[in-house]
Amino acid sequence: MPQDVNLKKEAEWFASNKEMTKEAMKLSFQMNREYTLSKDQYTATMRDNFLALSLAVRERIVERWIKSQQSYHKKNVRRVYYLSMEFLIGRLLGNNMYSLGIEKQSADALDELGLDIEEVREEEIDAGLGNGGLGRLAACFLDSMASLGIPAHGYGIRYEYGIFNQKIQNGFQMERPDEWLQAGNPWEFARPEYTVRVCYYGNVVTEHDSKGSPKQKWVDTQDVLAVPYDFPVVGYKNDVVNTLRLWSARGTEEFDFDYFKSGDYEHAVYKKILSENISKVLYPSDDKSQGRELRLKQEYFFTAASMADIIRRFKSENSNLADLAKKVAIQLNDTHPTLAIVELMRLLIDEYDYAFEEAWDITTRVFAYTNHTLMPEALESWSVELFGRLLPRHLQIIYEINAHFLKEVALRYPGDSDRLRRMSLIEESNPKRVRMAYLAIIGSFSVNGVSQLHSELLKQHLFKDFYEFSPEKFNNKTNGITQRRWLLKANPRLSNLLLEKTGDDWIKDLNKLSKIENFKNNQAFREQWMDIKSQNKKALSRYIKSTMNISLDPESIFDVQIKRIHEYKRQMLFAFYIISQYLRLKHNPKEFIYPRTFMIGGKAAPSYYMAKLTIKFINSIADIINKDKSVNDKIRLIFLENYRVSLAEKVFPASDLSEQISLAGTEASGTGNMKFMMNGALTIGTLDGANIEIAKMVGAENIFIFGLKAHEVEDLRARSYDPHQFIVKSPMLQEIFKLIQSGFFSSPDANLFMPIVDSLTGHDHYMVCADFNAYCQMQDKVSRAYLDREQWAQRSIINVANSGFFSSDRTIREYAKDIWKVPFSS
Repeated sequence: MPQDVNLKKEAEWFASNKEMTKEAMKLSFQMNREYTLSKDQYTATMRDNFLALSLAVRERIVERWIKSQQSYHKKNVRRVYYLSMEFLIGRLLGNNMYSLGIEKQSADALDELGLDIEEVREEEIDAGLGNGGLGRLAACFLDSMASLGIPAHGYGIRYEYGIFNQKIQNGFQMERPDEWLQAGNPWEFARPEYTVRVCYYGNVVTEHDSKGSPKQKWVDTQDVLAVPYDFPVVGYKNDVVNTLRLWSARGTEEFDFDYFKSGDYEHAVYKKILSENISKVLYPSDDKSQGRELRLKQEYFFTAASMADIIRRFKSENSNLADLAKKVAIQLNDTHPTLAIVELMRLLIDEYDYAFEEAWDITTRVFAYTNHTLMPEALESWSVELFGRLLPRHLQIIYEINAHFLKEVALRYPGDSDRLRRMSLIEESNPKRVRMAYLAIIGSFSVNGVSQLHSELLKQHLFKDFYEFSPEKFNNKTNGITQRRWLLKANPRLSNLLLEKTGDDWIKDLNKLSKIENFKNNQAFREQWMDIKSQNKKALSRYIKSTMNISLDPESIFDVQIKRIHEYKRQMLFAFYIISQYLRLKHNPKEFIYPRTFMIGGKAAPSYYMAKLTIKFINSIADIINKDKSVNDKIRLIFLENYRVSLAEKVFPASDLSEQISLAGTEASGTGNMKFMMNGALTIGTLDGANIEIAKMVGAENIFIFGLKAHEVEDLRARSYDPHQFIVKSPMLQEIFKLIQSGFFSSPDANLFMPIVDSLTGHDHYMVCADFNAYCQMQDKVSRAYLDREQWAQRSIINVANSGFFSSDRTIREYAKDIWKVPFSS
C-alpha cells in the first residue's frame, strides 16, 4: 500500500474513533487488526479478531473515561470508594458494546467482513476475579454506579489465576489454574506511576518528636509493591466511565544480585516469588497456617494500597485531611476490607501526626460496612499471634481502639462485664482472636444487611449488643442485579420482545417492566413468551450437547440450582429429591407427573471436604440416572462443570424453575434468585433471604414456598433438634439412606458417602430431614402447575413484570441517598 494511502487510512481511523457507526467500527476493527496486532484477514485467529474488536470498542471508551475523571477532578466531587476482595465481572466485550450502544453496529460491521460476532465474543475468557455472589454483586454495583452517574471507584486485587478452573474427573472436583490473563487482557491499563509500597512484619519502636512526645514507628519491615491496573466501568449510554483499580503484587527487587553472582539462582528470585504470591490466587486455602497468613496478607495488601491511593487523590484536590469525610465515602463489601479502617488510623496518626481522638473521629465518618452473613462461624477473625507478627503496628492500634470503645460501653452499661466481654474486639479464647466484623461495626457510621430478614436477624441476634449500643447505624439495603447484564445482554430474545412491547425505558428503570403484566391474559403474547423460553432451552441444550455430549429434552422442566457448593445452600436437599423421583419412577411410574432436567452447578472450596463430597455424590446420582434407560427419558441430572458468569448467562434464560432452598435464616440475600426471576423462571424456595421480598412482589400464588420459617428453626434448635424424628415419618427418606448405606451410588466403595449419612442422621445442622417432606410435596405442586402451560406462562410474565425492585440501580440509589450522600441521575 503506497505511503500516502496509508496515511490517509490512518487519518480516517483516528477521525472515526469517536464515531459509533457501522462503517467506523469496521474501519477501527481492520486498523487494529492490522496495525496493533500485525495480522490480516488471512493470518488472524479468532482470538485476534476478538482482540481487534475489543480494541475498537476500547477506543470509544477511553475518551469518555478521561473526560469523566477530569470532570470529577475539576468539580472536586464527593466520591464513593467500593472495596471488595472480589469483582466477578465476567466477560466485558458484550457489556461494553451494549453500554455504548454499538452492539448492532459492531455485529453488522463484522458480518460484512465475513465474521460472526457471537463466535468472536466466545473467545473472551471470564475474568478470574471472584467466586460467587459477593463478587458478582460488586460487579453489578459498579455497573449501576456508572449508569447512575455516581463518581465511584472500585478497589480490589488483580488475581493472576483467579480462584480455579473446575474439572470433573470420575465425579470428583479437580482444581486447575485459571490462567485468564495468559492470552492478554484488552480491558486493563497498567498504571505503574501510582505504585504503592506495602509493608509487613518488622517491629514497632517508640521515638520522640521535637516536643518530646512519644511517637510509634514501624521499622525493619518486609515490603511489597502494589502496582495498579485500571479497568473502565462504562455507564449505560450516559458517557460516564468510572474506574475499577486492581492491585498486583511485585517484589521490591527483581532478584538478589549477590545470590545470582554466586550461582544460587533460586535464592536470587526467592523474595520476588514470595512477594508476588500475594496476588496469585483468590482465597488461598485457610486450613493451613501458610494459607491463613497469605489471606491476611492479601487483605492488608489491597486495603493499604487503596487507602494510600484514596488519600493521594484527596490531597490532589484538598489540603486538610480533617475534611476527608466531606469528599470520601468508603463502602466495605463484607469484612475482608476491614483493615482499611486500621490503616487509615495508622496513616493519620503515624504519617500525618493526628492525635488518636481526632483520627478516630475522621475515620468513623468515612467508612460504611455491608455484612453478608448470618452465621457466627463465618464472621472473620484472626489470631492475635498471626496479626501481631504480620502487622504489629496495626495490632497496637486495634488494642487502642478497643480500649476507647469499651470505655464508652462501660459508661453506658456500668458493671456489665459480660457485655464488655461480648463486645470486645479481642475474643479472649485460646488463642486470642481479633474480631474483624466488630471492628467494621464500630469503625463505620453505617452498617447494613442485604435483605429485610437478614437485616432484622442481624439486629436481633448476630449483632444484638451493637444494635442496642448504636441503633442509628443499622439499616437494610436489599441486594439487586443489573438488568443490563442479566436481561438485556444475557437474554436477547426476551429483551427484544420487551423492547417491542414496552419501549427501552426499563433498561435504566426496571420498574417500567410492570407494563408487561397488562399482556398476561393476551394469548398471542403468552405464545410468544413460551416460544422464547423454548428457544432459550434449545440453545442451552445445544451448548450442553456440544460441550458435555449429553442430550437434553427441551420440553422437560429445566429445574436448576446454580450457586457455590455449601451445606447451608442445601444442594443435598435437591439431590435427595432427585433420588426420590428416580425411586418413584422405579416403583410407581404412574405417579410420576412431568419430565424434568435437573441441573446443578457451582464450585466447592478446595479444602471444604463435605462440599467436594457433595459434588461427587451429585455426579454419582447422575451416573445412575442418566444410564438407566427405564427412567432417563423422564429425568436427567447434569452437573454443570466450571460454573462462571458466561455460563450463567446461558443458563438463566433457559430455566423454568429456580431452586432457592437454603434453610430459613442462613442466606443473607442471594442474587441468583433475582436473576432467575428476571428471566421468567418461577421460584421454589424457603422464606429465606430475598425470597421473602420476591414472594411479596409476585404474590403467594406465583412462587412455591415451603419449609420451616426462621423462628421455627430457632425453636427446633432450642428443643434439641433430632433428625430421626423426621426420618421415621418419611419412608422415602429411610429408603434413600438405605440406598446410600448399601453403596448403591458408590460402588465399589460402599462407604464413600457414609459421611453424608452420618452428618444428616447425626446432627443435620441445616435441617435437610426436617424440610424434606414439605419440599417433595411442593415439588409435586410445581409439576402439576407446569401441566397448565398457559397459566405457567402467566406466572412467568408476572415474575418478570415485578422484578423492578431487584435492580441494582434501586439498591445503589438507596446507598447513595441514605449512606453515601451523593447525587445520582434518575
